[in-house]
Amino acid sequence: MEDIIEDIIIEDATPKESSLIADAILEAIGQDITMNLAGDKGKETVHEIFRRLAEKEDTQYSYKNTRIAKTPDGMPIGVCISYDGANLKKLREAFFEEANNHLGWGMSKQEIENLPGETDEEEFYLDTLMTKPNFRGKGVGRALIIDAGRKATLAQKPLGLLCDMDNDKAYRLYKDIGFVKEGTRLFAGHEMYHLILK
Repeated sequence: MEDIIEDIIIEDATPKESSLIADAILEAIGQDITMNLAGDKGKETVHEIFRRLAEKEDTQYSYKNTRIAKTPDGMPIGVCISYDGANLKKLREAFFEEANNHLGWGMSKQEIENLPGETDEEEFYLDTLMTKPNFRGKGVGRALIIDAGRKATLAQKPLGLLCDMDNDKAYRLYKDIGFVKEGTRLFAGHEMYHLILK
């Protein structure tokens, strides 16, 4: 393992960091899902949607649900979005409104209501985790996960997340921290491992 950064600072995000949050979301969901969401609108449109959602207070991708890892001199090196799974249905309304208005999805309220969630009421959900490339393998992701675990403990719920079945490196990290498999769930048409921190 490379040198661990000992003095990572983790702070609440601000609306000014909305573009960084959007970068993190796109990196976390990957190129395939990003382009799936975009259709013929392009990656820039998807980034702008997530940037607007990050600026708001009442969305799953809000700066209020985001913590930023920084170096001691204030450089952002990682992003983690997490929230109470019981709030997902309400929090994701803004995403579907944006997708309908700017990506041409045309989903009805009933269709949105019937969509399965990537989390549930019983868990605190780690939605997005991203470490900047030059800082990977240095403990940033682990620090952000532990920080999200503290938020989950305050909410008196276990921390849950989804992991791409092809992402062995991420799965090993989660397993090492104490996550266990609790089956699978669909996210954007992809089957993923559902993990819970025990």
